[in-house]
Amino acid sequence: MSPACSGTSEHHFLCSICLEVLTDPVTTSCGHNFCKTCISTHWDTSTTSRCPVCNQVFSTKPQLKVNIMMREMVSQFRRESEKKASCLDCVISYCETHLEPHLTMFCQSDQTRVCLMCSVLEHRSHQLVPLGEYLFEEKKVHLQQMIQKRREKLEEIRESVRIRKEAADRVKAEGVEMFTALMELVERGLKELMKTMEEQQEAEEREAEGLIKELEEEIFELMKRSSEVEQLSEDHLLQHFCSLKAPPATKDWTERLQQFAVDVTLDPLTAHLNLVLSDDGKQVYFSDVKKKLPHNKERFSPCVCVLGKQSFSSGRFYFEVQVKGKTEWDLGVVKESINRKGDITATPKNGLWTVILRDGNVYAACEDPLVILHLKCVPEKVGVFVDYEEGVVSFYDVDAAALIYSFTHCCFTHKLHPYFSPSLNHGGKNSCCMWV
Repeated sequence: MSPACSGTSEHHFLCSICLEVLTDPVTTSCGHNFCKTCISTHWDTSTTSRCPVCNQVFSTKPQLKVNIMMREMVSQFRRESEKKASCLDCVISYCETHLEPHLTMFCQSDQTRVCLMCSVLEHRSHQLVPLGEYLFEEKKVHLQQMIQKRREKLEEIRESVRIRKEAADRVKAEGVEMFTALMELVERGLKELMKTMEEQQEAEEREAEGLIKELEEEIFELMKRSSEVEQLSEDHLLQHFCSLKAPPATKDWTERLQQFAVDVTLDPLTAHLNLVLSDDGKQVYFSDVKKKLPHNKERFSPCVCVLGKQSFSSGRFYFEVQVKGKTEWDLGVVKESINRKGDITATPKNGLWTVILRDGNVYAACEDPLVILHLKCVPEKVGVFVDYEEGVVSFYDVDAAALIYSFTHCCFTHKLHPYFSPSLNHGGKNSCCMWV
């Protein structure tokens, strides 16, 4: 080993954990040396792998191997220390002046070892002490120095622990302060959110109360109108409309209804693909041959029916339909938004006010449930009269001047269209047209 190594200070070979000369020295990546057992035990009892000297944290626990060069240096240091101790303990030496084999005294004035003759002759006026006593004191001082170094190291460690504890306490205090501020922020946000929701709820309740009040007023008016209509029985209605026959001058009752007559034409865009319409839009019948036309949302499918082009959303209107020779038909008015794709249940609830013929002699009004009608005559021409505001739809046998049926208590809020269905052919039994 080089002289520089042999003169290395003792603290370079001390473990910072046990404060003793290194045993099986290992070196961390941060450059500090420890006994392999000391650092391994330290890390085994800690939650993190941290250097005890510089506090560097290792993400994974290092795999430590003995530093061979450091181990050789420590071995050399141990040998020199043992040799020095041996020299301190060994008082056998040689005085070249008096040729004495033993140096038994130590001159504190000259800081040198002397023989007994030297102490009597050359150093008699100096302060002399026995060499053994001096060596004992020197060793004692050396031990005190080592103790002091370890105390200083211990104080450094305690100071490091204190600093780390203060830093940890400061971080915890800052964390508590931050968490408290966050909780206050969340609490304020929650209060503001609750306030906003309460205000929104109050506004919605006020709006709902206003709507409820309006609806209650509308219901009251409708019930008032309903009670007025209920006062008229079907016989009264029949008497009322049949009284139109008695002309006040030269007009008969048909002329009285004709003042509300409208010109109705069939809308080909709504017609089922098996229905054939005349060019003037006044006739319709069922054909076994299905037309090939582009798909559109207005067309009925699979229900075999067609609507009138005209729509009505107020007042009164009247139209007549020729059904002579037919064994099945549907006739009436429907709301414009009626379902046109899929099966239709013909009831006022679904937006249809219709009268039907089935099997050549079974007449019925499509109420819920169905109302079977017992007619004295077979109508060949049916008149349809609608009073939008009064909520009444009436059907008449025009030739017999008789009321067939009246839908009352109707509440119209949509546009109404005339509705026609000539039904299926049934092998030619029902091949006649419906005429508007």
